[in-house]
Amino acid sequence: MKMKRPSSILKGGFRCILVVVIALCFIYVINTRYDVKTCDTGGIHKVNPEHAKRAQKYAEGILQAKCRPSFAKTKWSELFPNRYNADLLPFVTKDIEAQPDLFRYLPPFGFRDFLEKLRGLIPLLPEFDLPAELQSNRCKRCVVVGSSSVLRGLGLGSTLDHFDIVIRLNNAPVRGYTNDVGNKTSIRMTYPEGAPSSPDEYFPNSLFVAVLFKTVDFAWIKAMMKSETIPLWMHLFFWKNVAKKIPIAPGRFWILNPGIVKETAVDILQYLEPQSRFFWVQNIPTIGMMATVLASHLCDEVSLAGFGYNLRQPKAPLHYYDSLCMVAMKRQTTHNVTWEMEILQQLVREGAVSDLSGGIDCHFCKERG
Repeated sequence: MKMKRPSSILKGGFRCILVVVIALCFIYVINTRYDVKTCDTGGIHKVNPEHAKRAQKYAEGILQAKCRPSFAKTKWSELFPNRYNADLLPFVTKDIEAQPDLFRYLPPFGFRDFLEKLRGLIPLLPEFDLPAELQSNRCKRCVVVGSSSVLRGLGLGSTLDHFDIVIRLNNAPVRGYTNDVGNKTSIRMTYPEGAPSSPDEYFPNSLFVAVLFKTVDFAWIKAMMKSETIPLWMHLFFWKNVAKKIPIAPGRFWILNPGIVKETAVDILQYLEPQSRFFWVQNIPTIGMMATVLASHLCDEVSLAGFGYNLRQPKAPLHYYDSLCMVAMKRQTTHNVTWEMEILQQLVREGAVSDLSGGIDCHFCKERG
């Protein structure tokens, strides 16, 4: 009896595994498309006019009240004693050699094993630790604009534009939605796959804040900062298409201090300390949660708009700008949105942040329950 070669057995096993993986991917795509097509978008435009007026009045009241200097840092320090570092730098600065904590963890929690790649980015960073508009001593109010469909129909756009700092996330658009989400964009915070591909979503005076997760992210942000093109083969290492150009002027690119990610994950959400070399097997905070913590370090007062996912309604719209269903968020395992919601509710109820759209804990709703 002729024995099969080990290489033949291995090849056969590999083919079987490949077939199974392709089949699972096909099933996932079919299910995802089905869920999107059956998403209940009919109710997204049906907002009670009185509810919208109450939301607008509440947001306007936040802006009309006297701004409280250092309120956010003080309140967060009280809520998370020995867990929130009020002195944490929000962005990567040029003196990385003097910051050993930067290299304690692997990305996105730190830059361990990435010193040389970071050195290649340092010359491209702005000269100052903070942009000029963030260095002023004037009391500043931040609003982080999330992507939840709760924003649709509230008409908060013009009010959001009056905040000192408006932080937008990933590829959430403003074009076509300005009545609800406003037009002002102080900061666009995202990772490569989340960056808008349309040049219409970038504004000359905006800051682009990059969150770096993996090796190719360093090459991508370097190319964007230098207005260069990344090699075609590198696109294979992104899980979706990435922007080929970010039309922001030199000096307007910043890199999020991974200490913000670590503080959000380990200190605020109290996830386990990062151990694995593969970040996707660990709980990672959403960009919205990271941006909320970032805002507490940048501004004196922090508000949120467009936050809140109701996972009990799987066919409800997930975002204000597309037909993706809530079930898509329920299926993923990277983010623990249920736990994040509990922390956000605590922040809102304790007055550390304000919820302008009522998706977390509605202070302006006629009936709360």
